[in-house]
Amino acid sequence: MTTTISPADRQQPMLQAPPAGERVFTLPLEHGPLAPATARHAARPVLESWGLEEEQVYDLLLVISELVTNAVVHALPPVVLHLHTAADETGRVLVHVSDGGPQPATTSASSWAAQRPADEHGRGENIITAIADRASTDGLIDHWAALDAA
Repeated sequence: MTTTISPADRQQPMLQAPPAGERVFTLPLEHGPLAPATARHAARPVLESWGLEEEQVYDLLLVISELVTNAVVHALPPVVLHLHTAADETGRVLVHVSDGGPQPATTSASSWAAQRPADEHGRGENIITAIADRASTDGLIDHWAALDAA
């Protein structure tokens, strides 16, 4: 059984300030082939300003790229990137991408990504699992990964 949640049926998030010392970055993205690059270019200076080392930034950008690509390829708009790091000493960075729910099969079959060669698909989940400390899909519209950056 498949359940589809329309954007109108989703609960709207409540705006609230992050607790003291926590850092949050949110970026709505265009639903198209440029979204992963847009997300990487916007996230890099944010992650660097949070004091992360180049290798950590690289790993996070790779996870961001994969999560955003999956959302654009397999889901409906809107696609939104959320980055969060806590004020504690763990240095954990949470990468969260929300989307508008799964695309109908007819839509995804005709998408720009479906027209790419088969060897360009299917590695995203393995990449995320290899890099992230934890990763999951919460329901149909929330995809996230947590990386220790300490």
